[in-house]
Amino acid sequence: MPNKAVCPGSFDPCTNGHLDIFQRTAAIFDEVVVLVSHNSKKQGMFTVEERIELIRQSTAGIPNLTVDSWEGLLVDYTTAHDIHTLVKGLRSGIDYEYELPMAQINRRLTGVDTLFLLTDPKYGYISSSLCKEVASHGGDISALLPDPVARAVRQRFGSRRG
Repeated sequence: MPNKAVCPGSFDPCTNGHLDIFQRTAAIFDEVVVLVSHNSKKQGMFTVEERIELIRQSTAGIPNLTVDSWEGLLVDYTTAHDIHTLVKGLRSGIDYEYELPMAQINRRLTGVDTLFLLTDPKYGYISSSLCKEVASHGGDISALLPDPVARAVRQRFGSRRG
């Protein structure tokens, strides 16, 4: 049985912190799925399809990683794809407090385990929201986002200004 894990999130946009978690997860598991969540009630900066493509471009060098999307309960995806482990990055205790009840309900519903990876301290302050805020004011986001994502974010804000 292949050792598979899923890294779920909205990734709007995908940051260098996310990329670090993906790379570290791929070093632990045989197969990794980065799962882009789809919330029809929220308008993201990028469409789900755009996020998938940006993550694919940013992770092209990770051979055991694929990117997918899902609308619905995460545990339904894991059950449908025979995945028994979720991997989440934690930047702080606040992230842990937010993620813990979800990990517990996911375990109760289907038995899927959640593995928490501590974020590398050099990425601990980075969030998708913060990156969008910096970019919206013309700030330098090059150290915060993978190159394909940074280009897309700059282009998105450039087109909004023009």
